[in-house]
Amino acid sequence: MKKIISYIFTLGAALLVMSCSLDEVENPNAPTFQSFEEGATQADVRLLAVGLEAIMRNDLHFHYQTVSIIGREYYDLTGVDPRFTGELLKGPLDNNGFLTTRAYAAWYKIVQSANLLETAVTNSSANLADTTKAGYIGYAKTLKAYSLMMVANRQEDNGIRVDVNDPDNLGAELAYQPALSEIRTILNEGYNDLTVAGAEFDFVLSSGFDGFDKPATFAEFNRAVAARVAIYQNDKAAARSLLAESFLDLDGDLDVGPKHIFGLTGNDIANAQFYIQDQSGQEFMVHDSWVNDAEAGDKRVTEKSDPFASGRVKFDDLSARNQVWLYKSQVDPVALMRNEELILLYAEANIGSNNNEAVNALNQVRTAAGLDPYAGAVNAAALTDELLRQRRYSLFGEGHRWIDLRRYDRLDQIPLDRPGDEVIRAFPRPITESNTTNN
Repeated sequence: MKKIISYIFTLGAALLVMSCSLDEVENPNAPTFQSFEEGATQADVRLLAVGLEAIMRNDLHFHYQTVSIIGREYYDLTGVDPRFTGELLKGPLDNNGFLTTRAYAAWYKIVQSANLLETAVTNSSANLADTTKAGYIGYAKTLKAYSLMMVANRQEDNGIRVDVNDPDNLGAELAYQPALSEIRTILNEGYNDLTVAGAEFDFVLSSGFDGFDKPATFAEFNRAVAARVAIYQNDKAAARSLLAESFLDLDGDLDVGPKHIFGLTGNDIANAQFYIQDQSGQEFMVHDSWVNDAEAGDKRVTEKSDPFASGRVKFDDLSARNQVWLYKSQVDPVALMRNEELILLYAEANIGSNNNEAVNALNQVRTAAGLDPYAGAVNAAALTDELLRQRRYSLFGEGHRWIDLRRYDRLDQIPLDRPGDEVIRAFPRPITESNTTNN
């Protein structure tokens, strides 16, 4: 972690002015990180807030690709690196290799950038109003907690550090459930800040946050993240309460929610999860079981995958027929969370206490996918099976399948296509973390 944090602090101001149509913030005085931490101006803290959103897109595709491959949602059959069909599918993962360290470092860059924003706002020389400070800090805590949740899902009981604000005095390594408890606390703190932050933020978010760009509406996103964490904690009662304060809309557009946006100009970056149809080197191939197990008429299959024009793609004794077709262009947005996920979280939170309400929520998703209403048994076991089936298709490629099967102790349902293949339960602790002791 010390190495990661040291790297973050050498990125310089260029890191913080990535455009992405994020209303570029000029930085003519090129402030140092020390000046950000001590006596930051109003322009400085605005720059940091904009930069925090921008940096969240860095290596985003790598996170989603690796967890999707482990969960056998799809394969990387491009042949670019044999580790994508070897190490990720057979294990063990190298604790000093890029498959382990790359996404880990990316999520912690966000965490440390959020910490820097909090420090800068607290120590600002700009005489910011308390409501203004609360807006910045609530925003920073929400995105920090979101990022910690994402890295915790990769690491599970191999552990993460939640407290990394002081690189010379790092917090303890926490297993999955204790980490989730700390993450939920951060979210609650951020929510409390957002509720006293006034009507407007002091900074401008990108169009990806349209509808979530004010403290009150950003707080709805905060509650959605907290609901996901509560579900991971198997705290269904809390999840129901949190969802009631989120942007959940059972009758609303399934795709509503805050998004990462991309662009092709200047310092912007493209959506690296867009794969050109039928092109060599773009063979990210859907696992056959995802297509074969779908109910007849499920529109999600044709919306999210497409048969490869040249037929079945084969590499390293693996093969598949359909290419991933989740994003249709290099500038398609990637959701942080979507209403469809919230509806499924709501269904899950009601299983066991109000099964009829769970069925109602599941049917909202089924109907949107072109399927008939659910006609199976209305008991907890059957509805859990149905829930996981709908999450499998609605949230394909969005980083959930592997985590869902793990938390329901169903990793044995992940197909193994070759002798020697294994299911990896969690990413190992990076060697730099293993060699770090708390001061």
